[in-house]
Amino acid sequence: MQFKAFYSRPVQVYNLPGFRPATVDRRYLKDIGADVEPSDATVEGLVRGSQMLADKLAARTLIPQTSFETESIDPLSVIPEIHNYTGRCPALTYEINPVRGCGVGCQYCLVTDGVHVQNLVAYDNYHLYVRELLDRFNGPGSENSNHYYYFSPKTEAFQEATLLTGIAHRILLEFIDHFERCPQSRARLFVASKAGARHLQHKWNGVSVLELFGRLRGKMQFNTSVSVMPDAFRDILEPYAAPLSERLEAVRLCREAGVQANSALVQPIVIPYLTEDRIAEFFGALHSAGIINYKPEFLTACMENLALLGQYLGYFDKDLERQLYEAYLSPSNADHLKQRGRTAPDRALSIAAINRMASFTDSLGMSVSICYWVRKQLGISEETIPLVNRNGFQCLGYQRRLFDV
Repeated sequence: MQFKAFYSRPVQVYNLPGFRPATVDRRYLKDIGADVEPSDATVEGLVRGSQMLADKLAARTLIPQTSFETESIDPLSVIPEIHNYTGRCPALTYEINPVRGCGVGCQYCLVTDGVHVQNLVAYDNYHLYVRELLDRFNGPGSENSNHYYYFSPKTEAFQEATLLTGIAHRILLEFIDHFERCPQSRARLFVASKAGARHLQHKWNGVSVLELFGRLRGKMQFNTSVSVMPDAFRDILEPYAAPLSERLEAVRLCREAGVQANSALVQPIVIPYLTEDRIAEFFGALHSAGIINYKPEFLTACMENLALLGQYLGYFDKDLERQLYEAYLSPSNADHLKQRGRTAPDRALSIAAINRMASFTDSLGMSVSICYWVRKQLGISEETIPLVNRNGFQCLGYQRRLFDV
């Protein structure tokens, strides 16, 4: 099915005026003034990524096609996926992933490293699997089990493929039906999304996503996902995502509907861009939208992906590109790896950045939640950032007080 994206940009990677891909190697790094001596293996990854960028530009395969296919699944044969990368998630969390691939097209994608060549496939009867999942783990006899259902860690929950087909609406209706049948259920829906207001206002069978959210208030939370980077850079890297203003409008609409929507996933953060002034501007906007908690997550990337991201950042600001490479490429930083081998920025820079953000946001009454991996990698104590913070959030931003409702 072909579709018109709810949000799109007139300037994309294919028509960026004057952009020409280069080869990021030792000479390139030296020419832009990067004070770093990466290992041979790191340089090989950057060179591979540079060639991949050139090839994808030529083939026009950098961002997803605006089309999708539908398939059916056998709801009884799907093996439930537990969202627990670190082994320390606060409650058993089951993933809800009704689409293979993603139509948003983030060039830094944590799931695919920015590769968007596969066909987008939406599972039209996925709600039947959700029904089975809820019955199995929070149905009669299991109502007292604290379980989160994460919609959706591997794809965007509210994209054209789930909205135009009604898949997203049917999934939400399964949760509504579940709570009607099992009013004591301690299942809780956790939504993380880049959705804008248009997405949440989209109707299927005459009912909007927002209206269904309202019927789930007290049983769910909506976490907007937003990034800290130059606006023009964000537009290139998130070709079909809602603009920041529209995501914050979605937060406002949720809050008006009585839905828990006061926490944000702040990812990715481009660490050289995170100055004091930009911290104040960005988090001031979140605070004005009613956000009281955030989980900061710095840009992580394999070296192939970093070569792409760095060049696009350099198109807008060569000095930011230089600082980006300096933050990631030192051999002493080679073991600062997240899941799937993605490199995070220098530990000292990361700690300093978290402290700068927390210092400003604390003055606004905002709290910080971080995952176990970040806590372990950066040596952050519970005294600095509690496991469950003063606003009741933990880890990814799960609202622990939802289980008290």
